[in-house]
Amino acid sequence: MGGQTRPLRADAARKRAQVVAAAGEELADLALAARDGEPARLSLDRVATRAGVGIATLYRHFPTREALLEAVYHQELARLCAAAPEMAGSAPADAALLAWMHRYIDFVDSKRAMGISLRAMVASGAVTQSDTRARLTAAIAHFLEAGAASGVLRSDVPPGDVVAAMAGAVIAADPDQQRDQTERLLELLVEGLRAR
Repeated sequence: MGGQTRPLRADAARKRAQVVAAAGEELADLALAARDGEPARLSLDRVATRAGVGIATLYRHFPTREALLEAVYHQELARLCAAAPEMAGSAPADAALLAWMHRYIDFVDSKRAMGISLRAMVASGAVTQSDTRARLTAAIAHFLEAGAASGVLRSDVPPGDVVAAMAGAVIAADPDQQRDQTERLLELLVEGLRAR
């Protein structure tokens, strides 16, 4: 069989998906709690309970916390980027882009709850900035293309510049008003992208 892995049985795949979804929900809850000054570490016991599986089932699919967090990261990034084409076609491009950027902030917030584990995944190469940036750039391109075609957004801004500006807004925001200031900075970014 040389390196090939057998596909999961349907019930095992379902349980694995339940665990990943539950971990994502727990991270979102932790991100909300951190905004209120209550940082906490992801509890695998709570994830298992939330997923409706035993802790042994969780460990069978994810032998380490990092393996689970890696799966959550990749799934949520894929979900965020997959939403872009439909969102870009469902509303004026500027409004759709801003709505998508709010989802991006949610994504970033839940990643903050990963803390040291995310830094370890980056250091190990399990999560790469280049892959994340490339996927976000492709997602942004949908909005810019729709906006340029409709005359709502400028046609001279590369999507990679928008991604860099989004990341800059997240990094530059004051920790004491992180979410609010990031939202305001992204609104300014979209305003700058509007066609004149």
